[in-house]
Amino acid sequence: MSILSRRAALLGLGAIGIGISSAATSLKEGDMAPDFSLPSTDGKTEKLSSYKGKNNVVLAFYPKAFTGGCTKEMKGYQSGLEQFTDSSSKVFGVSLDDIETNKKFAQELGLEFALLSDTSAEAAKAYGVHNAERNIASRATFVIDKQGKIAHIEEGSGAVEIGGAAAACSRLK
Repeated sequence: MSILSRRAALLGLGAIGIGISSAATSLKEGDMAPDFSLPSTDGKTEKLSSYKGKNNVVLAFYPKAFTGGCTKEMKGYQSGLEQFTDSSSKVFGVSLDDIETNKKFAQELGLEFALLSDTSAEAAKAYGVHNAERNIASRATFVIDKQGKIAHIEEGSGAVEIGGAAAACSRLK
């Protein structure tokens, strides 16, 4: 653990404050993405398997609605949404926040993509990003291709920026 990581952990900053991930996923590119079924801010229940053969999917796990890094990340996806729709990619933000909190967050940011509420941490655990100590999802982005395989993973503070996910999606056209 780096000095910065230790200091962030001691200060309680972890995944929220400066985007340092405290849990690394064991999933890797080429693995089949774990399926999930989660409520979304658009009133539907989203199931990953329903996009198989149709769309690439971006799952942007974020620690907590209304925090600095998470706000910046979701605003980035909103402002760059065309990059994802042009590559037949569906974007979802995912957190352990309840649906009402995520609805308010999405509304405040004017998001045109759905946020998913993983209140049981089922998806966060399946993707290896659940921080049990803080009961949040560590910041991580997974790009899943139309066959359901993980094509790109980005963890920690680098996942705040959408460039890696956008580039991965453009390669999957």
